[in-house]
Amino acid sequence: MIIRRRLAVGGVALGIALLSSACSPPTDTIGDPAEPPTSAATSPVAAEPTGPVDADPGPRRASLVMGGDLLWHNTVWFSAAEDHERTGRGTRYDLDPTFARLAPLIQRADLAICHEEVPFAARGQHPRSYPVFAAPREFAPWIASMGWDACTTASNHSWDQGYDGVVNTADLLEANGVPHIGTFRTAAERRQPVVLTTDDGVRIGVVAATYSLNGFATPVDQWWAVSQLPETRDDLLDQAARARAAGADIVVAHVHWGTEYDHLPNADQVALADALTASPDVDVVLGEHAHVVQPITRVNGKWVVYGLGNMVAQNEVERPDAYEGITVDLDFAERPDGRWVVSRAAYVPTQWNHYAPGHPIRIVDATGAHLASVRSAVDGVGGNRGLVEERLPR
Repeated sequence: MIIRRRLAVGGVALGIALLSSACSPPTDTIGDPAEPPTSAATSPVAAEPTGPVDADPGPRRASLVMGGDLLWHNTVWFSAAEDHERTGRGTRYDLDPTFARLAPLIQRADLAICHEEVPFAARGQHPRSYPVFAAPREFAPWIASMGWDACTTASNHSWDQGYDGVVNTADLLEANGVPHIGTFRTAAERRQPVVLTTDDGVRIGVVAATYSLNGFATPVDQWWAVSQLPETRDDLLDQAARARAAGADIVVAHVHWGTEYDHLPNADQVALADALTASPDVDVVLGEHAHVVQPITRVNGKWVVYGLGNMVAQNEVERPDAYEGITVDLDFAERPDGRWVVSRAAYVPTQWNHYAPGHPIRIVDATGAHLASVRSAVDGVGGNRGLVEERLPR
């Protein structure tokens, strides 16, 4: 099926073709139902309007979806290669079966953001897995086909392939109509906020930063290439202020932070969440990196998701909670004073299997011990009254 979604970036409209075999065509693409036969006695007559023609349609709204790390371990490629051999879709890999249950959730959102944690391989370079990644290039067009409208790229792996990897990843995503956020090809690009406009004209700014580059360091003359968290945190707040000044109705701060495999936020996360949510320029904070789910709570009256876990990864099997993740599903509404607030906050708990030949990866609803683990992590610090748990669309 082909879904057409129009999204504007910085005021420039982008038309993106989203391809998926995972869901049925929406009814509005099938055609209008046949009109019933009419006669003189039963022909419809135009009714008088019962209310004012210019009735207030109510507050403007927007929905946003974001999931955990896209962490392309080699067994994820092996699984996609096996699915390609079975389906014949894609050039070398078919990721659609892995993500089939998630596709409708991603595609129905006004804005869907992914976290592309690792850089893509250069042209002619073989993909590489942990600890220094270079993901298959074929995954970039697939990201667009799944329905993601933008991807954050600031992570501890951003510099795995150096500056060339930053440029190559940005080029590949951009060539497929997917803006990148948090890494930059030029100093001027860093100064330009990413503000995406939904079909209904709601402008959503997204800023991103990472706490580390895994021991790598950007050269002094390329300090601007990756958004990193300075001790003062001022840079990320400045990015949010620039997005607001550029006309963003809503500003989302995405942070790669925390302690790996720890379900609770560390002191740095708590302090930064407080600083970000205290700013009038930030409306919601979403976090990654721990590879396990961390709490969802409110800080200064605003929603903070400390850790979304993984969306897909293949960590050690001895870490079952690294095979769990959440996708947050947020609805925003405009208040009479023009401010935007989260009117509904929900999360979808998921799990997946470790790849073995003949058993490709499938992301499904979390159940049993996995579901209990996710729920415990989400409630780890409390303060999330009104949060809704959802299941994957059928």
